[in-house]
Amino acid sequence: MRELGRPRLHLRRTDSTNERARELAASGAPHGTLVSADEQTAGRGRQGRTWSAPPGSALLFSLVLRRESALASLAAGVAVCRAVGEPARVKWPNDVVVEQRDGRLAKLAGILVEARPQQGWTVLGIGINAAVDLAALPAEIGPGSPRPAATLGLERAALEPLLERVLGELERLLGADGTSVTAELGELDALANRSVEWDGGEGVALGIERDGRLLVRSDSGALTALTAGEVRLRR
Repeated sequence: MRELGRPRLHLRRTDSTNERARELAASGAPHGTLVSADEQTAGRGRQGRTWSAPPGSALLFSLVLRRESALASLAAGVAVCRAVGEPARVKWPNDVVVEQRDGRLAKLAGILVEARPQQGWTVLGIGINAAVDLAALPAEIGPGSPRPAATLGLERAALEPLLERVLGELERLLGADGTSVTAELGELDALANRSVEWDGGEGVALGIERDGRLLVRSDSGALTALTAGEVRLRR
């Protein structure tokens, strides 16, 4: 029997599924506990960004994990890609994207990991634009914006089946070793062999290492392994 997704708390509206999952984790919720919601009023991403989606249009959920995994964020990205299929790709370190005709990467899903190893828990949050109408999104992430969103264009009835597929793939990947996860990442790496920039440098992304770091070759020829931060395609 699959462990992820049981027990489950589903909310029609909440500030953040990660916040609710953090509370449950701190109070002793078991491994696999799932918090899902139809709407988030204060959904969060990395670097303080917000997650915006009209009510009932995105798959929004967080999991309590009691087994430490250094690759949880990347494994979640692979799980989403496997669940939704082509043309989704993992953009290191925590997004799932679709490449647009103009070469830009439009964000389909975001992942946020919050860990408290000293307390024995990790919360893994995932948001997927499953049934989002892109025209209803804020201008800063709408069509033609510098940071566009993407959507699967599904009917709302398809959200629960998609959740089941993601949870199944995620359980498989969290139980695999680092070599297996990074091998799948290699097939789905949106940045591989592309010209990128990051705070402090520019160069070419060469792939994701077994420990989850992004290997890049700077314009000077030096090899660097990035551990965190935002990486963008260089125009």
